[in-house]
Amino acid sequence: MSSLNDSAQRYGVVSRVLHWAMAALLLWQFLTVLAPEDSALETLIGGTHKSVGLLLMVLVVIRLAWALYNRGRRPAALSRAASLGHRVLYALMLVIPLLALMRQYGSGRAFEAFGMTIMSGFEGGKIEWMIAPASLLHGNLGQLLLVLIVGHVVMAFVHRRQGDVDVLGRMLGRSS
Repeated sequence: MSSLNDSAQRYGVVSRVLHWAMAALLLWQFLTVLAPEDSALETLIGGTHKSVGLLLMVLVVIRLAWALYNRGRRPAALSRAASLGHRVLYALMLVIPLLALMRQYGSGRAFEAFGMTIMSGFEGGKIEWMIAPASLLHGNLGQLLLVLIVGHVVMAFVHRRQGDVDVLGRMLGRSS
């Protein structure tokens, strides 16, 4: 059981699976946005952005709940900057899909993901106060998230060994 939970030395199996699954799904999301129009890649993955975004939002809520459950056991952050960086990553991973849902609802169109209707559409005009800020912020915050993720990866390698702590090893399941 202890290998499922986090410890002061490393993240447990659940934290690691959530982290790496979300990393793969976020990479997928960025590929859906960056794929050239009318390319084979865009044809293959282009229609998955909304469904994967919903899945990511659900996973980040699960991940936050798991982090709170493990709060007293988790490996300590190396610095206040690292702690702040993780909080901003979590916040963006929640806010970005929420903005997309707000924009989708405001458009009046139904939202379907994985073959299920998540939100039904409605008749009448669009709700511009929901669409405009969400349209403005969703993509821009997505770009910010990408920059922060690249920074997160770079810092994981920069701090591969800081003193006696193998920072990357903690998320790979190795003890510090």
